[in-house]
Amino acid sequence: QVQLVESGGGLVQAGGSLRLSCAASGRTFRRDGMGWFRQSPGKERDFVAAISWMGTTYYANSVKGRFTISRDNAKNTVSLEMNSLKPEDTAVYYCALDSSATAFYTARAADEYEYWGQGTQVTVSS
Repeated sequence: QVQLVESGGGLVQAGGSLRLSCAASGRTFRRDGMGWFRQSPGKERDFVAAISWMGTTYYANSVKGRFTISRDNAKNTVSLEMNSLKPEDTAVYYCALDSSATAFYTARAADEYEYWGQGTQVTVSS
């Protein structure tokens, strides 16, 4: 049973920083792609960032230069460092696992991810 558990969300002022973490269990994920998505009320779940198992990274244009995704295969964790946060970054952030990823590629479409965490709320006040 694969389980993904996010942590690190919270309330922060605009311009501030947060670090999200996702711990994976039930599977050794060093050959899986990992992604972060976010969803605001009434909106679709949007891609934020992804990392292949060899460390190739992908970012949505809206977060490029502000967010950094990283992974620690020894600890089965993936993190999202978020800087210069804006009110429009407010959302529930989800961690997801792509078991079809290759060494240098992982998906950016939500429907290509097989496993999802429960989400963690990030609120950025203006």
